[in-house]
Amino acid sequence: MAEKTDALLVVSAHAGDFVWRSGGAIALAASRGQRAKVVCLSFGERGESAKAWLAGKKLEEIKALRRAEAEAAAEALGAEIEFFDAGDYPLLESAELVDRLVHVYREVAPTVVLTHTLSDPYNGDHPAAARMAIQARILAQAIGYEAPGEPLGAPPLFSFEPHQSEQCDFKPNVLLDITPVWERKEAAMQCLPAQQHMWDYYTDLAKRRGVQLERNAGPNLGLGKNTRAEAFMRHYPQTTRELS
Repeated sequence: MAEKTDALLVVSAHAGDFVWRSGGAIALAASRGQRAKVVCLSFGERGESAKAWLAGKKLEEIKALRRAEAEAAAEALGAEIEFFDAGDYPLLESAELVDRLVHVYREVAPTVVLTHTLSDPYNGDHPAAARMAIQARILAQAIGYEAPGEPLGAPPLFSFEPHQSEQCDFKPNVLLDITPVWERKEAAMQCLPAQQHMWDYYTDLAKRRGVQLERNAGPNLGLGKNTRAEAFMRHYPQTTRELS
């Protein structure tokens, strides 16, 4: 039997979310030779493509545009990407979508899962994606659930940082140093001109989280200055044999 390797699975509501919120984590995984897979439940065609609508583009044109942007961003990060084309604004939860995610879980066998927060008063698509990601993780663990592959273990699941953290009950308890791959995340962000207004926001956020990382763990990690970081919130307890 082939040895299983670490794999990262990211469940993203829209075509750009995975880049802004977890592009560094994805690039880090890929740089270590780990498999990194992104599932985009929608293209963000209705609610996150204002520039294209104002330019007079039609729905299918916008979907194609957002697909191409997300594919380029995933390539820049070193990730695989799959689109469910489930629609956005609203992204409607369904047993069918959860089942499709279960199949992805079983196929990828992730050792880490990233998705949205369970609360977001500004965008209902984000918590809908998170609920489906969590439910699929639970079902993929069930030995009796009918889906190809082996039952899933218990991969840790993290929420990545939303756009307005305080309003989404996001309290980061994990800060990830993405300094070595920051240029790759920056390149991926620039693949998304449909949301160019987000470039500066997430660049500044990476700097702020980097400062926090330095202050919390700099002496232990031997960090220099100008650290870039992403923040995450863990959903399940960390298991360990040693407190650190």
